[in-house]
Amino acid sequence: MNAFRFLVRMLRHVLFYTRKKLSPRQFFMVSSIVVGIVSALAAIVLKFFVHTISVWVSYYATHFEQFYVFALFPLVGITVTVIYIKYGLKGNFRKGSAEIGYAIARKSSRLQQSQTYSHIITSALTVGFGGSVGLESPMVSTGSAIGSSFGSYFHLSYKDRTILLACGAAAGIAAAFNAPIAGVLFAIEVLLADATVGAFIPIILAAATGALLSKIILAEGIILSFSLQQPFDYHNLPFYILLGVVAGFVSLYYAWMLDKTEKFFASRKNTRSKIILGGFGLAVLLLMFPSLFGEGYESIKLLANHNAFDVTNGSVIHQYLQGDFTILIFIGALVFTKVLAVGLTLGSGGNGGNFGPSLFVGAYLGFAFARLVNLSGIAQIPETNFTLVAMAGILSGVFYAPLCAIFLIAEITGGYDLIIPLMLVAALALTVARYFQPLSMEGKKLSKLLNMTVDNRDQFLLSKLNLQDLLEQNFSAIRPDDTLRLLVRVVSISRRNTFPVVTRQGELLGVVHLDHIREIIFNDKLYDTTLVKEVMTEAHAVDFNDSLPEILKKFDETRQWNLPVTKEKQYLGFLSKARILTEYRAELMKTI
Repeated sequence: MNAFRFLVRMLRHVLFYTRKKLSPRQFFMVSSIVVGIVSALAAIVLKFFVHTISVWVSYYATHFEQFYVFALFPLVGITVTVIYIKYGLKGNFRKGSAEIGYAIARKSSRLQQSQTYSHIITSALTVGFGGSVGLESPMVSTGSAIGSSFGSYFHLSYKDRTILLACGAAAGIAAAFNAPIAGVLFAIEVLLADATVGAFIPIILAAATGALLSKIILAEGIILSFSLQQPFDYHNLPFYILLGVVAGFVSLYYAWMLDKTEKFFASRKNTRSKIILGGFGLAVLLLMFPSLFGEGYESIKLLANHNAFDVTNGSVIHQYLQGDFTILIFIGALVFTKVLAVGLTLGSGGNGGNFGPSLFVGAYLGFAFARLVNLSGIAQIPETNFTLVAMAGILSGVFYAPLCAIFLIAEITGGYDLIIPLMLVAALALTVARYFQPLSMEGKKLSKLLNMTVDNRDQFLLSKLNLQDLLEQNFSAIRPDDTLRLLVRVVSISRRNTFPVVTRQGELLGVVHLDHIREIIFNDKLYDTTLVKEVMTEAHAVDFNDSLPEILKKFDETRQWNLPVTKEKQYLGFLSKARILTEYRAELMKTI
């Protein structure tokens, strides 16, 4: 421990010394490489640890036929994960890229330092003991936290801190698959909705660093990789088109099923019952479908190498799976049960992501699709190629990140021979999914956190503005039963032209505009006979929970430059359209 602390202190001294010797731009480039190294090492440690446990579990399950016992291992992993989050982290734990997006938008790209290690520990426990989720999302969260913490420690600007956050995420993905381009595109497509060209260079450096460390340190069997067996044949184009459409609908099912299981567990307040339901539910699924154990990447390799029958090893119904059609049904069932297994793992308290499971579902979908076509006699199509291409389709349809999906599969296959069907299937899957669901799963979660949609750059920039900070409270309030004399007195000392009419209980009834009462404020005969409620007009108030796009729309509809804000009918203050646009411009300038 002392040696580790000494190493950390030395690294700090070196970085501070380097900062003094380099220009700000040069130091920022060095920072992106350092963040890439640390994030990649964290991802490699996590990947190696989980892989080691999985190999140990698989060995004993195969050689000692004790899979009945090992089917309960996910229950152990989920239980320990929940205990660690509750007592080790005091319940202070957030997961998913939506939380990262929220931090970018509302917390100046500052993530809690505990996230630099909490996701490693929790996902290692969950997936290492067989939880049916992926490690890539925890890697992204860890890398993002490392980049954010680095930027905060050296007091970098919001823009630089955000880019370093993305550098950490890119390095994590690059290290997980030895796929630097996919890492860069994931950071750009999923995390940085308002990215500019200037962000690419540091993210590329971080991703390249992550992929290089992965290639040097990780063994070949730990990284998901394939070798193409058949080149692309344009005669199979109609089948790729059909596969893209099917992948789109399966992606919608993925999101629907995960949402249902999430709501099912959220409705149950008892943590113990959640763990029992999720753990034993997973045990039942594992007895039927052993390949659901952990990430499941080994079974994907079996499919790609035409060893589909080996996927059934360890299943309680293994002896009944002898014919081609029964194995096809078994593999097809895994497309749908995998999503349920993911929902059980996450809903019961485990930690992991949907990146790996989406690749799993895609692989099984592509293989089942190709095997069905081949068994039907319609045509003979390459099962390996369709297995790989469908992985890009589901990844694109689930994350709405088509470029990341395309280049990830191209990189892990070692070439671009399938680039045309990859582009076609990824684009079609995304088109179908987006037609029915404009936002991805994480996009909907982020919209809920921000209380606004974030499907374009303008709305994402508006989401960074805090409504509470925009409230102006220097408007003089008056009572509805006040006389015109008192109103004139208030007008004489106010610098505003608008006056909210508020009850003693704080409820907004209307507003008085100076322009509307100019004709009577100089008629002193009306001072004691005219009441405020007789001259006030409709308030056109906006609710505090309304999103900024909705508020701007109301500004346009009412043609007002100042609108009152209420919360449960209670007056809070005013919003100025000019101030909103000024703050928006300031956010826009940060991205340039």
